[in-house]
Amino acid sequence: MVMSTLDDPKDRIINLVVGGFTCLLILVTLISAFVFPHLPPKPLNVFFAVCISLSSATACILIYWYRQGDLEPKFRSLIYYILFSIIMLCICANLYFHDVGR
Repeated sequence: MVMSTLDDPKDRIINLVVGGFTCLLILVTLISAFVFPHLPPKPLNVFFAVCISLSSATACILIYWYRQGDLEPKFRSLIYYILFSIIMLCICANLYFHDVGR
């Protein structure tokens, strides 16, 4: 079993900030998919939100394995990349949901 570097307070703060921001953005995206532009929600918006949720589930599994020590520390950069991709997808989805740029 590989020991993780989660004991470092700097790494712990970075993980909490990035993870918290990503979770908040996913939550806003899910709410926006069902509420905007009007009720009932558009099926395309719901599909977009479900796809983002499924991709975030894989990130959660990787984070769980990393925190358990089952992944080497080199996978931390991969986890950050996946979280960054999810953040960009959420921003794109929210811009689409709110008709920005039309």
